[in-house]
Amino acid sequence: MLTPRHQALLMTLAGMTVGVAVFGAVLAINGGNPFAAEPQVGVVTPVPSGPPSRTDSLQADGLRYAVQNFGTDNDPVSAEVPAGWKSSQDGTRPKFVDPTGVWQIRFDTRGSNQTPDQLVVSRERSIDERELKVMSRDDGLLVYTYVDQNRGPRMGLSRWISTDQGQSTAVEITVGGRPQDEAGLRAILQHATDTLKVPVSGNDNRPN
Repeated sequence: MLTPRHQALLMTLAGMTVGVAVFGAVLAINGGNPFAAEPQVGVVTPVPSGPPSRTDSLQADGLRYAVQNFGTDNDPVSAEVPAGWKSSQDGTRPKFVDPTGVWQIRFDTRGSNQTPDQLVVSRERSIDERELKVMSRDDGLLVYTYVDQNRGPRMGLSRWISTDQGQSTAVEITVGGRPQDEAGLRAILQHATDTLKVPVSGNDNRPN
């Protein structure tokens, strides 16, 4: 039979055992540290994305087109250009630029008494760019590359279009981009040429 002293000692040991069990449960819940602060939930702040970078070449298959009207009231002109390209001006010399500013297409509808071939020669002589290289100058089309101080290597394709069997020039179309964009630039230039509509009425007072 246990004496009162032994009974008191057993009760003390039992209390300590329960305390250790509870302490162990606290350790398990708090990941091993009963004094750890409540876990923090991370907040991810979205980073605004800038304009899409055009590191790849211009793909003609991915382009969609929209009709643009320009020229003057007496001499209206229209053509299809890539959808989403914007021009800061209309009139006789609009220039449509893609959202990143890498590619562009420009029209000059003022006309000229010179033939397309004459204008090819004249434009070639007037280009003042670093490392200018003329790739071709046939059939009213001038293709060239150069190096822009800010944008690096560039390519231009300029076409002069006649509506009177080459005796004069009605419209100039120029597309610009980078050398790796040549296939896409040629496709845009050809599409603009194919969809070009110029005045055919007696009110057409071009060329100037």
